[in-house]
Formats: sequence, structure tokens, C-alpha cells
Amino acid sequence: MSEALGDNLKLLCSHYRSIAEVCRKLAINRAQFNKYLGGQSRPTPYNLKRICDFFGVEDYELLLPAEQFARLIGARTSGHTASKRGDALLKLLSPLREQTGDLRRYCGYYFEYSNCMSVPGYVLLSLVHLWEEDGDFLFERQERQERSASADVQAEDWVRCRYLGAAFQLQDRLFLMDYESLTLNEMSQTILIPSYKSRLTRLNGLKTGVSSGDRRNPACTRVVWEYLGPEINRISAYRQVRLYRPDDPRIDEDVRQRLNVAPLKDGLFEIE
Repeated sequence: MSEALGDNLKLLCSHYRSIAEVCRKLAINRAQFNKYLGGQSRPTPYNLKRICDFFGVEDYELLLPAEQFARLIGARTSGHTASKRGDALLKLLSPLREQTGDLRRYCGYYFEYSNCMSVPGYVLLSLVHLWEEDGDFLFERQERQERSASADVQAEDWVRCRYLGAAFQLQDRLFLMDYESLTLNEMSQTILIPSYKSRLTRLNGLKTGVSSGDRRNPACTRVVWEYLGPEINRISAYRQVRLYRPDDPRIDEDVRQRLNVAPLKDGLFEIE
């Protein structure tokens, strides 16, 4: 089990610039972390929880066999195929890359609020990270929803999605395209209106995609991005990622108005 944990940690670390960066952000001693990577030691429950929250995985997922874990997070197994696909994609997107604006002021972490496509009447809060890499602007969006309404929600009771994508600014709009990296069965697009204020707070826009419900209906929803900062406590932020009732006090009234959630009789809400 420790060997699988080490291999899975190596795969997760490969998405970062270096293992030193991961250790620094986790505040875990490098020598101790190397023991985890080498399968010589297993993290304490406390450290395991921190590692899982940082990478956005569940503890039971991290202990899966390496091949199964790689498929779960959508890792590419063929370097040659990935290179060919990457080259074709770069050629296709080259005009956008040449014309895109500078998005560095938008880099950082956000809470994304949207009217949930698969569970109408609820607000979905996601965690987004936008960063620059070799002149390109990439982002990750993490979602999770409870399988049941039970108050005692275990790790297996969550449905988790991890989207990876690229962002472009063309004239007065931000375009973001992403795909679901765990199942590779969905793509979505978000269009946001840039903020021209000196202090970045919230961005408004629309998101289009396909509902994950049984009918797989195409859907479009208003969306609000709330800027959290260039660095955040990822553990604390990820714990807030879930579905909320529109009248939940944790959803700000300004966000409700931006999402166009209108109150009805008997305390119910609808999307206008």
C-alpha cells in the first residue's frame, strides 16, 4: 500500500515545478516527504489529510493501485501521442495566443458560484486556480457534490470533478475553455467580463456545458468569480466546495443577485 501511495504522490507532484515547491506549500519536511515518495513511510492521518486537501484528492483515491489512480486523474500514458496532440492543439490555438491580452492581474484563486446544471435550484461553489505558465494562462476548477443529503458525509459519498483548461482575453471578454480530467467525458466554456477596477473583487459571466444528470441536457448558467488572492489556505477553501441552497447564509446576497436567484413564496427560490 505504501508503494502505491509513493507512486501516486510522484504523479501528483509531476504537475508542479518541483517537489521542493510541493513541500514548501504543504509545510512538510522534504526528507520526510521523500520517505512518502519512496514508500518507506506512510503519512500520519493529519499529514495525509493535508496532502489530500492540497492535491484535491480523497484519501482512499490516493491509496488506489498506481494504474487505476492514473486513469482516475486522466493522466496521459503515451508521451508520443500526447506530444502529437499537443502540437496540433498549439497550432489551432496559436492565433488566440498571439492576440490574447495579459491576464497576469487575474492570476490567483477564486470561488466560482453558479446555478448548478445537474441539480436545479441549488448554487454550486467551485474552487478555481488561474496561473501563468510559459506565457500561457492555465486554470484548474474543482467541484464536488454529495451523493446524499446525509449530514455525516464520508469520502466515498462525494462526486468529485476536476477541470483543466486555458484562458484568453480577447478585447473586452475573458474566454475560458476546459475539460473534465477525471472522466474525460465533458467540456465547458466560460465567458467573463473583465474588471477595470484597481482592486479585483468579482467577475460576472456565463458558463455553458452539459448537465451531469441522466438526461445530459445542454445548459447555460450565470456565473460569478470571487477573487480570493494569489495564495490561499487551500485546505480551508476546498472544504467549502459543495452545493448550497440559495437561501444559505454562506451565499452572499450580492452573489445571489448576480446569479439572478429570485425568492418565491414559502421560502423557495427560482432562477430568473
